[in-house]
Amino acid sequence: MIQQETYILPTAETVPDFESLYLAVRGLEQRIYTDEQLRQLPEIAPSHVHYKEWQIRKRSAERLVSYLAKKKKSLAILEIGCGNGWLAAKLAGLKDARVFALDVNAVELEQAKRVFKKSNLQFFEGDFSNQYFVGLKFDVIVFAASIQYFSPLKDILTKMQGYLADGGEIHIIDSNFYTEQTTEGARQRTFDYYKKISYPQLAAHYFHHRLDELAGFNHRILSNPNGIKNRLLKGSPFYWVRINKDAA
Repeated sequence: MIQQETYILPTAETVPDFESLYLAVRGLEQRIYTDEQLRQLPEIAPSHVHYKEWQIRKRSAERLVSYLAKKKKSLAILEIGCGNGWLAAKLAGLKDARVFALDVNAVELEQAKRVFKKSNLQFFEGDFSNQYFVGLKFDVIVFAASIQYFSPLKDILTKMQGYLADGGEIHIIDSNFYTEQTTEGARQRTFDYYKKISYPQLAAHYFHHRLDELAGFNHRILSNPNGIKNRLLKGSPFYWVRINKDAA
């Protein structure tokens, strides 16, 4: 057995602010895009270091947009953790949709506002403790590659259900879920990775949610990376989970 270094995760109170850490790591990982690159996402040059990842993100975005388009009605959509706004812009292309996009990252939000100017798309800085959405109800709430930055999962999902309109849905895409057996190993790998690139503090802001935490919610796994069909077709390595407003 490989001996792994013993570690203690830092707490959120002992690390620099999340935005500074996140932007620093984004830069190291070559995830800061020019305006022109952002305007084209999820399309990107095959020579780009993250080309394969963007192919996965492209397919998941297309599936989500296609799914929502089949509802054939106007939708109020909220994306939480929208980053640079590329997916929110795609969702704003749905007929009669109104899209609200929220993130704590002021730098990427400013770029999103500059690049994506759509009358039915609004970007907001902050978290859900702000008062932007008091009284609003949404047909769809989306967490795309962002749910891992929120915890506890049960609390955040319960809170978001309170913002759903009747018949509303929460969609979680492009994120991992774990089992009780795989969580600790994933947590170790995350810490090791951030330590390797000299930002171990970010591990305090990265959470490894388990599938069994969805128990009690009216949810359905629309895409399972471990399913036979997905593995045969070499589909997305991430889950797509839908959570309805009504209790299970």
